[in-house]
Amino acid sequence: MTAAIEFQNVHFAYPDRPESLKGIDIAVSRGSKVALVGPNGAGKTTLLLMCNGMLRPTKGRVLVGGRPVAYDARSLREVRRSVGLVFQNSDAQIFAPTVWQDVAFGPANLGMPQETVKKVVGDALHYVGLSGYEKRPPHHLSGGEKKRVAIAGVLAMDPEVLVFDEPTSSLDPATSEEVMDLLDEMNHGGRTILLSTHDVELAYRWADKVVLMEAGAVLRMGAPEEIFADSTHLARARLKPPTVLDLFRELRGRRVLADAAPPKSALAFTDLIECRLRGGVSRDGHGIIYLRDVAGPDGTTALAHLLAGSAPVWVGAMGTKAKKVAREAGIDLDFTYGVIDKCLLRAVNGEDSLILTSGGMVAHTVERIAGYTRTSGREIAVRQV
Repeated sequence: MTAAIEFQNVHFAYPDRPESLKGIDIAVSRGSKVALVGPNGAGKTTLLLMCNGMLRPTKGRVLVGGRPVAYDARSLREVRRSVGLVFQNSDAQIFAPTVWQDVAFGPANLGMPQETVKKVVGDALHYVGLSGYEKRPPHHLSGGEKKRVAIAGVLAMDPEVLVFDEPTSSLDPATSEEVMDLLDEMNHGGRTILLSTHDVELAYRWADKVVLMEAGAVLRMGAPEEIFADSTHLARARLKPPTVLDLFRELRGRRVLADAAPPKSALAFTDLIECRLRGGVSRDGHGIIYLRDVAGPDGTTALAHLLAGSAPVWVGAMGTKAKKVAREAGIDLDFTYGVIDKCLLRAVNGEDSLILTSGGMVAHTVERIAGYTRTSGREIAVRQV
């Protein structure tokens, strides 16, 4: 299969400065989630600016959808329709007097008819949870809302690939997690996601592949478990391992977990410890995870009816539509990010929960829970309601 984006021996140097990129060879698979990880000055932002032609290699080439990027105006317009870039600083990307005008700028410049522009702007704002914000001045918004406006402006051009430079920079932890959940939702909708970050915790639990960079070069590319278990390359990149992996390595060094595979999350880590303490995981007394697809015109009414009886102890929502429906139904959500793992943790403790979601995230949720039951040996019941 043709890669979504490919870098072939890419070099780049800013005027009168040493090379910022030194022979980058990376292929980003379609539909994947790839994180560029490294310290400041590693070349992550420079590489991302190559993705839609904002920078041109001094040597080597960049391919989008298997075709080399050309740098004339017409070709760049097409590349930027395929590859959307969201900057680290949202203020650098948002400039119009209102949210609607800002999101409409890209589609209008692509020559879309006015009626089409209205539709794609409305769809994009709905997708990121900002319907009703059309007339608001962007500079009055919070940092997380500005990030969502920037994402909407890119989504309105319907790109196949989304590129994010430090997507959680300057955001509080809860908002950061909600932005990452939004990226997951877009990925499950079929888009390829490439981002840069120096947050090893984020990269470890989120990415399919990690590219470890330092001083303009790729040290290693592979699965997160492989990259962050490589202490030599991590030290060279001046990074520390994720906390869950650091704890695992200490326990393995003391022969408590000598033959175990590295856990990917707090859920996997707690299961691992329970197995060692009790000789296995408990197989009974688990709570039920209820799953509700909120898509459809009766979403709010049906949800209110569902919760009118004996409600689950915990309720979480995944995706902007689910959160909107919950808000309209007057439901106080317990979980708005990391929902599946949090509900699994509650189920292990014998507590019931309800996950609200829609679209492709429904099948994803079912598969994630089924995957957990296969690997953990627990039987967690899922009931779609």
